[in-house]
Amino acid sequence: MSMTEEAKTSEPQTQPVVSVVRADEGETIVLGTTRMRVLEDGSHTGHRLAIAESVLAPHTQGPPQHRHARHDEGFYILSGTVRFTVGDEEHDVTTGTLVMVPPGTPHTFANPTDQPTVMLSTFTPDLYVQYFRDLQEVLADGRPLTPQANVDVMSRYATEPATGLG
Repeated sequence: MSMTEEAKTSEPQTQPVVSVVRADEGETIVLGTTRMRVLEDGSHTGHRLAIAESVLAPHTQGPPQHRHARHDEGFYILSGTVRFTVGDEEHDVTTGTLVMVPPGTPHTFANPTDQPTVMLSTFTPDLYVQYFRDLQEVLADGRPLTPQANVDVMSRYATEPATGLG
């Protein structure tokens, strides 16, 4: 076999696979009044990046304020208004706004309005997608999603509640 033939036969193995997730596809995770659609769970990105679309129903409270030790989290608002709380500061952000939360930064989010909100979230690396799957499993098992249950699941993914904030 010549080097040219060898290169041709090995080429398909070295080409990355393009992932296409259409509007009616993706893994759906329902957590109370929030519906998440996982668009990329890290399996096509070498676990460097995960992406999810979340729809927050009107008047949805988010998770307890928390910090991630090992991943950045991004939120791009596709429609509606999201209230981000970072420590003692509140930021009401609207369509077209990007919020990036670096590791170690206390944060939470909520939809305080009468309209649904849609946002695209990124997780780098992909670590945190499994957190949402685990929360859904708690609910599927018929257990209540108490603050302590949430904290227990967070702890599996290098995340902790942001307590003791002035």
